Amino acid sequence: MAIAGTALKLKRLRQRFGIGAPRLAIRAHLAWYWRLLATVAVLSISLAAAAWIYDAGRRIAGFHSEESVREIESLKIRVSQLDEALSKYRGIAGSGESSLRIEHATQQQLVRQVKSLEAENAGLKQDLAFFEELIPASESAGQSGLKISRMRIEPETSSGQYRYRMLFVHNGGRQEKSLKGDLQLLVKVQQAGKDVMIIFPSDNERHLLKFRFEIKYFQRVEGLFTVPSGTILKAVEARFLQDGVVRARQSVTL
Repeated sequence: MAIAGTALKLKRLRQRFGIGAPRLAIRAHLAWYWRLLATVAVLSISLAAAAWIYDAGRRIAGFHSEESVREIESLKIRVSQLDEALSKYRGIAGSGESSLRIEHATQQQLVRQVKSLEAENAGLKQDLAFFEELIPASESAGQSGLKISRMRIEPETSSGQYRYRMLFVHNGGRQEKSLKGDLQLLVKVQQAGKDVMIIFPSDNERHLLKFRFEIKYFQRVEGLFTVPSGTILKAVEARFLQDGVVRARQSVTL
């Protein structure tokens, strides 16, 4: 047992100090602060080299920090000037647009007024021509009484609605008083192939003031009436009633 133990120890010694023993590396020992100093020096050199390379690249590309700052300031000033000019031109454009709108509205209003005056002038000319024809005839013939003239029936935009216009002339002389009475319209329509007569005002509308008026010399009368849907207007007769008696009548065929 002692011999086996001695052989094992010798074997271990050969493995540690013999030919098969591990190789040893001999290195010089440096203090930690020298290693830190060397690391800092390497990093400083690397950063300086990187900064030099970056600056050299910018110079090669034609980019300089001072020039870029000056260019940025110049661009800011230019942008500010353009903003001021844009605001000024916007104000001018807005005032010009407002003036155009006002001018356009004024022009449209003037056009409407001109059309209204033209229509009124045409009506006055018709009335004047009528009176120029009427007065000499009445004076020479000595006629007196009430006449209905200038009767017109015109369709409105609403379906079945019509506007009537007429002129009542009372040439009874200076001594005769004015006439008071009612307007009555007899409207002839075709409905389902048959002729039907409609009277305005109806029994429920006889109290309406729009059908009652007073005539001294002449009176212009205008109003609306509505026929049932699906009917065709054929003719209209206007009557002036005084105490239920027909004093004048005029008819229009359509």
